Order: sequence, then structure tokens, then C-alpha cells
Amino acid sequence: MADPIIPDATAGKQTSTESTLSTWAGPYVTDMLARGKAAAATPYEAYTGPLTAGASDLQTQAFKGLAGLTIPTGEQTSYTPGTFTAEAAQSYMNPFLMSALQPQIDEARRQAGIQRLQDLGRMTRAGSFGGGRQAIMESELGRNLMSQLGKITGEGYKTAFDKAQEQFNTEQQRQMAAAKQAQDYGLAGLAAQTKGGELQRGIEQEGITADIKQFEQERDYPYKQVQFMQSLLQNLPGVASANYGYQGASGASELAGTFAGILTLLKSAGIIK
Repeated sequence: MADPIIPDATAGKQTSTESTLSTWAGPYVTDMLARGKAAAATPYEAYTGPLTAGASDLQTQAFKGLAGLTIPTGEQTSYTPGTFTAEAAQSYMNPFLMSALQPQIDEARRQAGIQRLQDLGRMTRAGSFGGGRQAIMESELGRNLMSQLGKITGEGYKTAFDKAQEQFNTEQQRQMAAAKQAQDYGLAGLAAQTKGGELQRGIEQEGITADIKQFEQERDYPYKQVQFMQSLLQNLPGVASANYGYQGASGASELAGTFAGILTLLKSAGIIK
């Protein structure tokens, strides 16, 4: 069984403790703390240059171009199919009739007039001018002219109608294509503006984030300096010495100490266990 630990009753009661720097470490620690205090007291030196790159010149030009885009209105992007009515047909047919049909009619009448003069000349030479033969000839000439004019007019109106319908369909397709192009352009313009806006927002957010970070650094600087000064005092082994003060032992304490010493001697001599 282990021997019981008997307190040293002669030591008295500890009354004070005083710690001082070791002689060899005193100058070093004092200088280090002085330098640390001076560094911690240095005012915050803020960075005054740009915190972000910002938009480039090309990006700025692109943003101006996007801002100046004219987006088509709803009327420009809408298309309402038309109807090929009689009025529409007439409006498309009239220019064709005036430019193509009338010259054919005039030419037919001119040719009929030439033929009549030729027939009258032959009849005059034959001595039959003014007779029944002339009447029959002129009647036949008039009938042929009317038949030719009817043919020209019928074919002309049919052609004019077909051309009018074709032109109407062509213009309808053009209007539909124009509306489709306006829609595509409008959507592409909106998409480009949206993408440019996102890029602008990202550049702006980058600047805001940098400003916040700079503000937090300035705000936290004093606290970090306190932590820095505190760290100078940590983990410094073997640089301190301590002096302890004790109150003098009483008579009873001295007697107890003497008795403890005798017991120790008897145990070492093997007299007692």
C-alpha cells in the first residue's frame, strides 16, 4: 500500500504570488510588445483605387446600342389575313385591264378599220360600192370585230382575275412574312436587351460586393488589432519566473512538522511500517 502524502506543515500558508519576466527574455519580450503595440495602433490604410474592373469600352458601346433598339409594336408584329372579295379583285384587276386589255381592243378596232378600207377600195374598183354586197361585207366585218373583242375581253378579264388573285396572295404572304420578321426581331431584341441587362447587373453587383467587403475590412480592423496584440502574449514558454510569499508557521505547525520528520526516519530505518 502506498504511503500517505503528509503535507509539509512547516511551510506555512501561501500569501502572495508575483510573476516577472525571466532575466534573459525580458529585453526581447519588451521590445516585441512595444513593436506590436505600435503596429496595432497604426491607423487603417484604406485602398483608394478601383475595386472592380467595371464595363469595358466595347461593353459600354454594346449597352448603348441595346438601349437604342426600337422594339416593334403590337401592330407591327400582328397579321390579320385578308379576304379576296369582289372589291379586292376589282382593285387589282383595274390596273391590269387598263394596261393590257385596252391596247388589245384598240388594236383590234384599228385592224378592222384597215380591213374595211381595203374592202371598200376593192368594191369601188369593181363598181359594187353602195350595193347589197357592201352591206353584207360590212355586217360580216362588224360581226368579226365584235367576236374578236369579246374574245379579247373574256380572256383579258380571266387573266386579270387570275393575276389579281395571284397578286393578292403575294401581298398577303409578304405581310405575313413582314409580321413574322417583326416578331423575330422583337423577340431577338428583347433577348439581347435581357442578356445585356444581366451583364450590367453582374458588373454592378461585383462593385457592390467589393464595396461591402472593403467596408467589413475597415469595420473589423480594430478588433483584429486587439486579437493581434493578444496573440503576442500567447505561447511564450520559459520567459517568466514566479516568487511566492508564505506566512510563518505557528508552534503547533512546527510540532506537527517535527513529528512528521520523526515518522519518516522510523519508516526508513524499518522500525515501523
